[in-house]
Amino acid sequence: MNNKKINIKNVLKRTTALTLTTAFVIGGGFQTFAAENNSQDYNKSYGISHITRYDMLKIPGQQNSPQFKVPQFNASAIKNIASAKGYDKSGNLIDLDVWDSWPLQNADGTAANYHGYHIVFALAGDPKNSNDTSIYLFYQKVGDTSIDSWKNAGRVFKDSDKFVPNDLYLKYQTQEWSGSATLTKDGQVRLFYTDYSGSPEDGGTGAGNQIISTAQVNLSQPDAATLKVDGVSDHKSIFDGGDGTVYQNIQQFIDEGKWNSGDNHTLRDPHYVEDNGHKYLVFEANTGTSDGYQGDQSFNNKAYYGGSDVFFQNEKNNLLQSPKKQIASLANGALGIVELNDDFTVKSVMKPLIASNTVTDEIERANIFKMNNKWYLFTDSRGSKMTIDGIGDKDVYMLGFVADSLNGPFQPLNGTGLVLNMNLDPADLTFTYSHFAVPQAEGNNVVITSYMTNRGFYTDHQSTFAPSFLLNIQGSNTSVVPNSILEQGQLTVGDNNK
Repeated sequence: MNNKKINIKNVLKRTTALTLTTAFVIGGGFQTFAAENNSQDYNKSYGISHITRYDMLKIPGQQNSPQFKVPQFNASAIKNIASAKGYDKSGNLIDLDVWDSWPLQNADGTAANYHGYHIVFALAGDPKNSNDTSIYLFYQKVGDTSIDSWKNAGRVFKDSDKFVPNDLYLKYQTQEWSGSATLTKDGQVRLFYTDYSGSPEDGGTGAGNQIISTAQVNLSQPDAATLKVDGVSDHKSIFDGGDGTVYQNIQQFIDEGKWNSGDNHTLRDPHYVEDNGHKYLVFEANTGTSDGYQGDQSFNNKAYYGGSDVFFQNEKNNLLQSPKKQIASLANGALGIVELNDDFTVKSVMKPLIASNTVTDEIERANIFKMNNKWYLFTDSRGSKMTIDGIGDKDVYMLGFVADSLNGPFQPLNGTGLVLNMNLDPADLTFTYSHFAVPQAEGNNVVITSYMTNRGFYTDHQSTFAPSFLLNIQGSNTSVVPNSILEQGQLTVGDNNK
């Protein structure tokens, strides 16, 4: 054998496709060395921020701190919303479940005062029919806070409102899902919501289409104590995900085999925001083919992991052997953004603000606002949809991020992104979800709203407005304010109530 000295670094470079490399070393025979990298490894952020595995793995060690815990509520004091009445398919008057809700907001995110009232839009439906999901309008006189002071103006849309000439999607609508609402400069109520298309038996497409839609909600005051929905106008679909390059669209989901593939397509929860006179919607989605699409190639992208090179290699190897490997491969959740024209059609499709590749496919209830010259971005997510060791199926989170501009880059609040944790059993009466931050006109506290009690667990308790509470924001840190539990559904505190 030729005993010429071998440069071991060159040997390793030529064999980087292997995790372990075997090379001949003079005087030592064949020995095994760790390769520097896998030849398929890469580090590409696509110019967007990421919820990384490194940060998420630190959350289980944080979440039991009082700083992050959703307060414990007194179950015996929880009330149904007395005015939450509607009709079942047979025309019988029933008590409704009420879950995801969002206030009518000013352009800066604060709760709007509409002719002396606070308005909340909420998803509601028959407790015995999980497919019954419609948007209702509730209102409360500014200054009142009691759960019993909320009045119900009824459904926003009539069944016939989906039949809009020349609209490609609304006619297939089977449910109305979450969104946001803004009080325009001319005093009109503009609603953004998710048009959902379910089973063909209900008139849907059978593919779970989610289309971002909008309408002007027309209101009147028959008397000083009443608001009335007088129908909607300018009802239209405005965003279907586009061509699939920036955001995954429904055709990609269908082509992959829909739910049989294990995928979870999302395009929902549009949240309206303004910046320097420009109109935007931030929403839940999944990344497209040009900005980090789903698939096994995701396992090799260090940008999704964060941390050191050693962490990257170790965590990748763990993930490749994990029972959650498949859902991690398909996980490409995103908080997307589009700019709107003045008529609320889409002006331009922009790259996501943040993505959660390999972590989760579902980051819900996009919520963004400016406070003290910083932009704060929040999202809700469930541990049961995540791929992180130490996070359990009962864990529910609000995650948060901060940036100097609307377009980022966004950095995680509290070092990891953890803002709130709730891990009660889903059957607990005081279980809460869909946490939503409402900025106040003054100060560093925001009001956190949510719903309480899951649908169908009780015959005498419906899903209802949960007690609100305060979250303090100081720069890149947040904390739950001790002893700050408010009334069920309360939107403002202090002078904001006037």
